[in-house]
Amino acid sequence: MQKTDIDKQIEIIKRGAVQIISEEELKKKLQESIRTKRPLNIKAGFDPTAPDIHLGHTVLLRKMRQFQELGHRVIFLIGDFTAQIGDPTGRSEKRKQLSKEEILQNAATYKKQVSKVLDVNKLTIVFNSEWFEKMSALDILNLTTHATVSQILAREDFKQRLSKKEDISLSEFMYPVLQGYDSMKLEADIELGGTDQIFNLLMARDIQKDYGQVPQVIITMPLLEGTDGVQKMSKSFANYIGINELASEMFGKIMSISDELMMKYYELLTDEELPAIKKMHPKEAKLKLAQTIVAEYHFQDAASQCRLEFERVFSQKEAPQDIAIYKISSGKNTIMDILITSGLVKTKNEARRLIQQGAVTLDGAGINKEDTLISNEGILKVGKRRFLRLLKKS
Repeated sequence: MQKTDIDKQIEIIKRGAVQIISEEELKKKLQESIRTKRPLNIKAGFDPTAPDIHLGHTVLLRKMRQFQELGHRVIFLIGDFTAQIGDPTGRSEKRKQLSKEEILQNAATYKKQVSKVLDVNKLTIVFNSEWFEKMSALDILNLTTHATVSQILAREDFKQRLSKKEDISLSEFMYPVLQGYDSMKLEADIELGGTDQIFNLLMARDIQKDYGQVPQVIITMPLLEGTDGVQKMSKSFANYIGINELASEMFGKIMSISDELMMKYYELLTDEELPAIKKMHPKEAKLKLAQTIVAEYHFQDAASQCRLEFERVFSQKEAPQDIAIYKISSGKNTIMDILITSGLVKTKNEARRLIQQGAVTLDGAGINKEDTLISNEGILKVGKRRFLRLLKKS
């Protein structure tokens, strides 16, 4: 390859990235890769703390796909060992620790899900338990010599927790060191991470230097806010859009985001040209966004059908054609019973909140008491996207 090829790679790599540490080092690595005909090792780590991969994860996955298309070796690291500790990044309190069984169950779903974004035939999948479980207690303790207490306490999230007199476990102190050791074991040339991961990524550079390796280049990607438009997308905040969700559910959730957030979704989750999108009417732009994303994780036909159904239900104020049926006994069903037993709402607390907010209606009439008895047939609607057809038992 010529110099122009390196410039083109850097242009693609920089697209959507927040920070590269450093661009000069990146250029040198690309030049060396071309000279030696050795693909670069591109690392991205995922702790399987939940079974579902959501659109927030795909910001990194899409960047990994770009590296695959550039001919580099992409390593999908599953942190099955470190997940048992839990990454403290961005946390105001200690994470609930998961069992190894829970972690392995979550990890088992990852390969199938990432295949929707990455070419799994060109993907190296590794588990960090492969090396950590072989290490003795002394080996693990020796890793602590690669970091100081003052370094760890410099973390902004740790400083905030200390100022509030909240506990920080010693295992949380270890997490950045273990993540850095992963990079050394994999001889990572580049590591991808969210902007909240910068401390851990920099720690990896220091550890690689200690082991005589050329430190990895760091590329940080923006954090994607969830459907609430405030918190980063996470199952913990119940604001996520899973890539395995039903096409209709995914479409509806995307349509619920704000117009301001819509442009960020376009930039990070699609290949659309932003100047053209900005000229569109916001409603049309959002419909196109939802259709584009749903088509990527399902099929184009499914995405088109979702759009038609959404426009019919929400623009023309009609009920969906395919609604689940729930049989009621006259005068014996409270609205709370129906919401929970039908599965329309998952918890009683959620049901109470929706009723209090006036988000539950029957044929357009609001239901504001949780002990309201339901005896009439009709269309029960919860929020904007959940429907249930009530029929009397024969």
